[in-house]
Amino acid sequence: MKKKLQTTLALLMAAVASMAQQVQVAGPDGRLQVSVVGGGETGMTYSVTYDGKQMLENSPLGMQTNAGDFSKGLALAKYDTCRIDTVYRQTRIKTSQIHYQANELTCYLSNADGGQLAVTFRVSNNDVAFRYTLPRQGETGSVRVMEEATGFRFPQQTTTFLCPQSDAMIGWKRTKPSYEEEYKADAPMSERSQYGHGYTFPCLFRVGDDGWVLVSETGVDSRYCGSHLSDSDNGLYRIAFPMPEENNGNGTVEPAFSLPGSTPWRTLTVGATLKPIVETTVPWDVVTPRYEAEHDYRFGRSTWSWILWQDNSINYNDQVRFIDLAAEMGYEYVLIDAWWDKNIGYERMEQLIAYAQSKKVDVFLWYSSSGYWNDITQSPTNKMDNAIVRKQEMRWMQKLGVKGIKVDFWGGDKQETMRLYEDVLSDADDHGLMVIFHGCTLPRGWERMYPNYVGSEAVLASENLIFQQHFCDNEAFNACLHPFIRNTVGCMEFGGTFLNKRLNRGNDGGSKRVTSDVFELATAVLFQNPIQNFALAPNNLTDAPQVCLDFMKQVPTTWDETRFIDGYPGKYVVLARRHDDRWYLAAVNATKEVLKLKLTFPELGGTTVSAYTDDKKMQPQLKEQKVKAGGEFQLTLQPQGGAVLVK
Repeated sequence: MKKKLQTTLALLMAAVASMAQQVQVAGPDGRLQVSVVGGGETGMTYSVTYDGKQMLENSPLGMQTNAGDFSKGLALAKYDTCRIDTVYRQTRIKTSQIHYQANELTCYLSNADGGQLAVTFRVSNNDVAFRYTLPRQGETGSVRVMEEATGFRFPQQTTTFLCPQSDAMIGWKRTKPSYEEEYKADAPMSERSQYGHGYTFPCLFRVGDDGWVLVSETGVDSRYCGSHLSDSDNGLYRIAFPMPEENNGNGTVEPAFSLPGSTPWRTLTVGATLKPIVETTVPWDVVTPRYEAEHDYRFGRSTWSWILWQDNSINYNDQVRFIDLAAEMGYEYVLIDAWWDKNIGYERMEQLIAYAQSKKVDVFLWYSSSGYWNDITQSPTNKMDNAIVRKQEMRWMQKLGVKGIKVDFWGGDKQETMRLYEDVLSDADDHGLMVIFHGCTLPRGWERMYPNYVGSEAVLASENLIFQQHFCDNEAFNACLHPFIRNTVGCMEFGGTFLNKRLNRGNDGGSKRVTSDVFELATAVLFQNPIQNFALAPNNLTDAPQVCLDFMKQVPTTWDETRFIDGYPGKYVVLARRHDDRWYLAAVNATKEVLKLKLTFPELGGTTVSAYTDDKKMQPQLKEQKVKAGGEFQLTLQPQGGAVLVK
């Protein structure tokens, strides 16, 4: 009888252990809710609702490591909660003063072998961030992550706005992937990615009429790889690691870190409308600075010869012309691109830098990230990848008063590459240098993590307009995507705002710009980066409309506040940014129809604004416009046109 009772109790305990375990956490206003469910042989899953509507169905959690399998058979041992309430200042993102409030849930899990894993969720009113933390596993003090089970399962009515992950070691001099592929808008989840490798972050999803979800990651540094999303498996997208071929096969695919240690944060921004997507600050809310800077960094505008005049412009005399252009426009910087070490030389560069400084213009210099993982010949090469050489080069720049570097041609997301990004940033900060990355990965919270980081390309940027007419024809479409996707999660070094009608040195050949001049002015506000390398040329001082030049002389590059007003990805966008006490409202239209919009923006209420608009012949005009007391106004946008209102 005693033995039978013991058997019954054992069976009962096993049954209880196998029952689903569930715990929930909601944002401060209660509208966004995360449910975590697990137990028995099934893996842990989570789901997300907003206003009671399913935005993410049961999605897998966990990982497989060389210290244990944490992807199935997980049990919830305990959980705890706390409130997060922080205020921080950030001068290089879409808003300068951030008050982050969230509720945190940490679930402590164990696998069948007694291995321990924690998953932490932070839920604010419109954002979810979660990550895994591994404690020491007995005597094991380090771990290699073989695969993540992490996934995102969307309801069947969902459509997508995604950029495909390219093949590795393809493209110009075998430098991809570099986050420069073309987006597809409102595509079905059943459609496979162009190269079969899934999609680069960030990824935007429209969940039918219920709302929107933006998926990305943040907090990636030298202790992990950059990830992306797999193709959809019946609505389930999983975290995918880099391809073995990236960076010419150098470095491992699987990230490794010491224990205890944590993964980067996976993020979801959720809303009934696009407003929370455009205004989110979650990439910076959940990360912390990696070091404090001893230097004060100044942001601003720059001229850049290469974007229109290309390689042949990297000579002493042409750079003098672009320095003079910067001085005439009141710009703070000039960017001197590839080949300066060969075509100008180090000795004459000292003279050129001194000349720029005499004009109150400071200098950024271009470098290749390396040469051994691609076929790049543009120089300087093999300077940034070696610590000894890199520091020597940076000491030389610091001595001459160079203010920053642009490091190009990266081509990979492996942990080894992330370590080099961090090393370049850290060494540059030691020498008072700001850093721009080009031909590169997505920034993942780096504005807050690294005080001298000022922007990354990681997008199909302005240089492509030079290379093919196709990209000019699609300029407006892409411009109406970036505020909702790429630029909403990190600074975007686009290098735009062309006033040339033809995109070549003589303004008389090459690709033809199809957007209006006011459209180009609007992108100076729409595209956010604290240092803007505008695509202006010396000839614009005489061949561009004076009203456009006057605007470009006073447009700021840093913002204290950003507000979404109206728009739809790939069609049109209207948003406003504030610098100090001045508002700039910018709008562009990618449709083939004239858009007549009735808008409300209370911050303009009862004021008279300067309105830059297109006339019916697509010529720029500047008028004073009175806005009603409630902030209601009408805006007419021509096809491929734009508007800017300045208060």
